[in-house]
Amino acid sequence: MWSYHPDLLAKPVPRYTSYPTAMEFTGDVGADDYARALDAIEAATPISLYVHIPFCEQICWYCGCNTGAAGRKQRLADYLVALRAEIALVAKRLGGRGRVQRIAFGGGSPNAIAPVELVRLLDRILTVFDAHRPEVSIELDPRGFSAEWALVLAAARVTRVSLGVQTFAPHVQQAIGRIQPLSHIERVVAALRLRDIDAINFDLMYGLPGQSLTDLDATLDDTIRLEPSRIALFGYAHLPDMIPRQRRIDASGLPDLRLRFEQAEHGYQRLTDAGYIPVGFDHFARPGDPLAVAAAEGRVSRNFQGFTDDDAPVLLGFGASAISRFSDLIVQNEKRAGPYRDMVGEGRLAAVRGVSIDDSQRMRGKNIRDILCAGRTHVGPERGERIRDVLADYELRGVVEWEAGDLVIRDEGLPYARHVAAQFDSVRGTI
Repeated sequence: MWSYHPDLLAKPVPRYTSYPTAMEFTGDVGADDYARALDAIEAATPISLYVHIPFCEQICWYCGCNTGAAGRKQRLADYLVALRAEIALVAKRLGGRGRVQRIAFGGGSPNAIAPVELVRLLDRILTVFDAHRPEVSIELDPRGFSAEWALVLAAARVTRVSLGVQTFAPHVQQAIGRIQPLSHIERVVAALRLRDIDAINFDLMYGLPGQSLTDLDATLDDTIRLEPSRIALFGYAHLPDMIPRQRRIDASGLPDLRLRFEQAEHGYQRLTDAGYIPVGFDHFARPGDPLAVAAAEGRVSRNFQGFTDDDAPVLLGFGASAISRFSDLIVQNEKRAGPYRDMVGEGRLAAVRGVSIDDSQRMRGKNIRDILCAGRTHVGPERGERIRDVLADYELRGVVEWEAGDLVIRDEGLPYARHVAAQFDSVRGTI
């Protein structure tokens, strides 16, 4: 059983998909820094690519992603022209250096574009980069899925598909503006498996309006029956002041702090009892899945898509708001699609903000990543005494313990891993 500490749960902390976080990005870092980082990439360096499609056929009320409606076809077509141009621009700068191992399409909803456009994007990448049979993954909105998409994904050798499921409860779907019957998800999964696409992820959520523990349990029943390879079970964050579309959600129906905690704990217990290997606090993978293998071998990392077995030292992001990461730099592209298109159309790199990473921040980032990905981090004797003093309350509550020079998250303290990690944050912590 997990320990319930409402004072800790009520304190907001970042998800730490990067460190430093996006909140620390500034306009002092941008295109020139990105250019220098690209120029410094050495031959055969493993590289991962992320391609952002900031459009959806239908906008869900809960969503915090950088996305807009795909109704204006010319705007979508212009964006894809710019996206292909940015891919070519960065590839030319690399000049054949670096080796692309993974390509991820995210959004928004990549299937807001026509299947043939995905083929064109992938063909452009494979043409201009050094990429031999890379792993290709894509996020899909099941509501826009068709048999044609299944055929195209198989022909494009897509290796993993992530489906935005969220919940199977009809009244909760109604409350978040995302109607997709269980029978439709079943057909999508069957169509993918018919085309030998077996690596299927489900994204689920707890803490949704009107969602009871029974609702979550029923969603988990159907999820376990459908046997996705990976499951992410995220807590809904209601931030209507920052995300205007969330104002359509009736906040009076949101679960309170205690129920959210019980939902997270119940989800963890149900999925681990069903044989899924937990990865961090909110990811689960079937035994034999590469993420579960990486967890067993201590190779799990974290990027802007969550927990991953991707160990590439360089991530290049394409599209409006996409983020690129190097060992000493994180940069983000212009968020607005119009200015993004203009910059790329002028032959300029679209990075407009970011953060440089020095040795101190790199060490803090490693501590944060190790805590979240492995549940422990080595601090050494030179920092150990001070860190132990700072975390004395966490130790007293049974959240952490010490093994020689290692700080360890106890099983009872798993929900507070991000709170412990935040203590290593130079902005939010005290270490």
